[in-house]
Amino acid sequence: MLTESGLVCAASAAPPASSGADPTRGGFVSSERTVGVSFLLRVVLPDKPGSLGAVATALGNAGADILGVNVVERSPGNAVDDLAVELPPGRPPDVLITAAESVPGVEVESVRPHFGQLDTHHELELIEDITGDPAGGMTLLAEGVPRIFRAGWAMIVERDGDRSFRLAESAAAPETREGDLHWLPLKRAVVIDPALHWVPEPWTELDTELAAAPFGHGLQALVVGRPGGPAFRPSELARLTHLAGIVATVLGSQG
Repeated sequence: MLTESGLVCAASAAPPASSGADPTRGGFVSSERTVGVSFLLRVVLPDKPGSLGAVATALGNAGADILGVNVVERSPGNAVDDLAVELPPGRPPDVLITAAESVPGVEVESVRPHFGQLDTHHELELIEDITGDPAGGMTLLAEGVPRIFRAGWAMIVERDGDRSFRLAESAAAPETREGDLHWLPLKRAVVIDPALHWVPEPWTELDTELAAAPFGHGLQALVVGRPGGPAFRPSELARLTHLAGIVATVLGSQG
């Protein structure tokens, strides 16, 4: 982990292993449903009645089951939704793209493996947990943000002179070397562009999309990494700013 001596390591967390069951018992084949493979599909679609239903129908015809839907963003004429879907074993995720984009005006931004439930808007629950345990508040925030924003990892960093170090981190936060996050302090949440904002190289592996929001005093920030994308949208940056600001206020008032 990133300690006071610099940016150091955190082990990557492997996705939960699926437990297989013996399909036969006493000579009879089990009636349990075969467990499929889950994906998170981000789609941009026309913001008009019937669009999401048409996508759902197309996905169903391709053999996919929709497990949950989360509204990411609404803008004039368009909507961005995250769909948690399950495919039968052996079906390639490409069929999801083909099916969704068969609906006129629909564009698939990304498809990535999905584990667990599609938790939506659980900021208040996280804030409540942090309020009840302010001593562990930074760690709770770092661990909770990836679930809320469906990202791979999160960390809270601080700049001190010409070096930066982490104050808290989630599982799967990348190993890093000591360096200077010269873009701190932040005035608002931003998408981190490695061409403009220096970050340790491991942060950008696996085509990771990065975002950061001010946290606490000006030289601290909440950084979130989303390996493989999709890119963080303005509505997500606004939510990240709001959450980081509230938690910093809670911890400041109880610290």
